[in-house]
Amino acid sequence: MMEKKEHILPSNESPYLESHGDFRMRELDHGDLEQFNALLQYAFQVTSYELLQTGWRQDEIKSAKRPILEEAYVLGWFYKERLASMIVVYSMKVNIHDNIMDMGGITGVATYPEYTGRGLIHALVRRAIDYMHEKGFPITFLYPYSIPFYRKMGWEIVSDKLSFTVKDVQLPKARPVDGMVERVSLDSEDYHNVHSYFALQRHGAMIRDPLAWEEYWRWENDDMIAAVYYSKDHKPLGYVVYYIANEIFHIKEMVYLNIEANNGLWNYISAHFSMITQVQGDNYSGEPMAYLFEDSEITETISPYIMARIVDVAAFLNGYPFQIQPEDLKIHFRVTDPLAAWNEGDFLLSWHDGETNCERVEDNQSINVVELDINTLTTMLMGYKRPTYLYNHEKIHTEYYMLTWLERLIPVEKPYFSDYF
Repeated sequence: MMEKKEHILPSNESPYLESHGDFRMRELDHGDLEQFNALLQYAFQVTSYELLQTGWRQDEIKSAKRPILEEAYVLGWFYKERLASMIVVYSMKVNIHDNIMDMGGITGVATYPEYTGRGLIHALVRRAIDYMHEKGFPITFLYPYSIPFYRKMGWEIVSDKLSFTVKDVQLPKARPVDGMVERVSLDSEDYHNVHSYFALQRHGAMIRDPLAWEEYWRWENDDMIAAVYYSKDHKPLGYVVYYIANEIFHIKEMVYLNIEANNGLWNYISAHFSMITQVQGDNYSGEPMAYLFEDSEITETISPYIMARIVDVAAFLNGYPFQIQPEDLKIHFRVTDPLAAWNEGDFLLSWHDGETNCERVEDNQSINVVELDINTLTTMLMGYKRPTYLYNHEKIHTEYYMLTWLERLIPVEKPYFSDYF
């Protein structure tokens, strides 16, 4: 039975934010690095032996997550000075329909089993949301260890991972291209530039800064290879990141800026025909690939990947690039949010001179009202599920005529998100 919550008064001398009996919540610092790493490895079942076997040195294991404590907000519960539970918030950026927004990346959510059932993670998540609101993050992303758990706190699925298997005899025939593929180092400027250009024009993609790139490669196989497609003018137009093991060509990520690069990369993959029996990979576009193959009987499986949550409804809507700006229309989004009081209520959305205006108003409107929770608002505006689909499944409550407006207002593009942190 959890003891009655005590509130510790703000003080320049006390680092604690909350207390529950012998449990104290505070931000982690460098002095907590050893406990931080120990909890991560325990919770995510990564042993030092396994890391050593894949080429990590003992000193590298200890310092691998040091950048988190330097560049992220790390909050934890301590039981008698021993770290019991924690959460990490990265400061990141993501493309929302060609508008680059600040994003809080949630990771490192972990608790030792003897401390579960005390509401520690729930309290940490609530504090993390408060922190992101204070810092001006309109939205937050995370990779869920439990979808139902995060749904209860306002997150919703916004992207899928499509895993595919292509037999060697199903590989596409070579198509003529003017350029060629070159293998490059994993820190190649051309490789990074292709991703940067792609992310700036692809909804849902994360804008990778040095820390994001570091997270992208953390714990990866040393055998990973990057190959870039160059045009005849030696302009980088695409890349494939992969490794080969047991006669299988494993694709971690494949990105192309035009169809020429797509054809050139598949020519390169098919050139490994004598070395492999199949190609396996992941596709994050939200669209199946089978149609594009001459032999379309490839194997594809779909699984939910990233969840997102709008942190600040007013800020997100004010920065959202709606497809049209109808000055004769006003919409009332009546939102419910279990953890953020500032997101509860009626948000009036209107447009003037090409500008979007969203403000919280008295919750007493009866026309043009769209009732939904923060989960549904997030997945709808991210483009993962369309308004009509959500209405038909009773996730949205509104008059039917409002669906026409919502379908016209919200861009038709599914998110692309391939990162992991």
